[in-house]
Amino acid sequence: MTRSLLQRALPKTLLARNIVLLIVLLMLSQICVLGVLLHYVQRPRVERAATVFATYVTTLDNLLQATPPGARADLTARLDARAQLPAEAAGAPPPGLMHAYRTYQRNVFLESLRAHLPADMPVRWQSEGGQRMWIRMHAPADAPRTPYWIALPIPEDAQGAGLDAAILLSLGLGALAALTGYVIQRHLNQPLQELTRAARRVSAGETPAPLPTDGPAEIATVSSAFNQMTHALQQAEATRALMLAGISHDIRTPLTKLRLAMAMAMPDGSDSSFVVAAESYLDQIETILQQFMDYAGSGEREAAAPGDLNALIERLAGDFAGLGHEFELSLANLPAVAYRPISMMRLLMNLMQNAIVYGGTGLAVRSWTTNEAVYVAVGDRGKGLSAEELEQLKAPFQRGRNARAHSGGTGLGLAIVERIARLHGGSLQFHAREGGGLEVWVVLPLISDPATHPARRGTPRPL
Repeated sequence: MTRSLLQRALPKTLLARNIVLLIVLLMLSQICVLGVLLHYVQRPRVERAATVFATYVTTLDNLLQATPPGARADLTARLDARAQLPAEAAGAPPPGLMHAYRTYQRNVFLESLRAHLPADMPVRWQSEGGQRMWIRMHAPADAPRTPYWIALPIPEDAQGAGLDAAILLSLGLGALAALTGYVIQRHLNQPLQELTRAARRVSAGETPAPLPTDGPAEIATVSSAFNQMTHALQQAEATRALMLAGISHDIRTPLTKLRLAMAMAMPDGSDSSFVVAAESYLDQIETILQQFMDYAGSGEREAAAPGDLNALIERLAGDFAGLGHEFELSLANLPAVAYRPISMMRLLMNLMQNAIVYGGTGLAVRSWTTNEAVYVAVGDRGKGLSAEELEQLKAPFQRGRNARAHSGGTGLGLAIVERIARLHGGSLQFHAREGGGLEVWVVLPLISDPATHPARRGTPRPL
């Protein structure tokens, strides 16, 4: 319970945590230094001042008692002696955090002074109207019923003014140390931020530049390990693509020979149902091989360039219309989007093909844009999988329950689409379609300079 509370109380970033730790350590060190200074330096100094002041008061009290009555009246008048304690000296100053140090000094001084004065000589510290010390002197022998109060200036050592500059300087040095620690930590965080950006690029399917390894030893070690990991991933990706390309080539060659052998082995006029079935199976094998190749490639080596995404959508919709599948189009004017033409065509073809195979009716494609991204939605009116179930099919080799009636698939279709979207810095989303059915949204970020392709913003409308 205590640990969870501490975790919630701590800042989330390493920079903030280090600054908090530095400030706490500085505060503890300043408190320790201040405690040592007060107890071992300032307190003895104030106690010595109280001892000297008590000696002075005792001497003055003895002098007043030994002075003749006539001269004593002139002396007490010059000392502004009073029969009653003034009202401004009767109350103690209010306690406060800002005056804690002065209060401590005053209490130490009064405690030490009372220890050196007789018990029948009370002492009062006046704070209002000026700092003064009121002490009640003994009554003279010729007038035992008339004691009087005398105001004396307070020694500077007891007022606590000498240490204010030291405390302010200490606080200033603490603030300077905290600021310096903040600057140093910001400098140390820059390699970590570069590492974060590079890791996100790797997650998006890109190949980041090698990280610099000339910083602090610990961060340089992490950067070097990350560079090695990135290089190993690139080698693994190249090896996988080469292996799949070799497998595809080696398998397609005997398949072609098998097709030719089957055509030559069947005599004229014989039943060709076996040949038709065999060729159907061979076509399925070809499709599976192509899907593996598509997933292995996904367009990493293809260069991206700004282009008209609506033109690509219209061309694909025309191709599907030629096969008897009509897509209703609702395309807004889009700004320039940097995409890989072949990969983007593969992405849209897969989504439109899935809508035909698993949706069947209400086929539609719409596009729109916001200030941050371009959206392309492919929808249908089918009653197939829900958006939640489709999210699970982004993983490779996952097939939904509605795929049992469709042979020839490998469970790579949505994995290929999702990978191509991430390669473009975008994402794939599934949404229930207004009026029934499902929409698959492709979200692509805008290029940094949309002025190269000026266009009006479009607003999506329900289909």
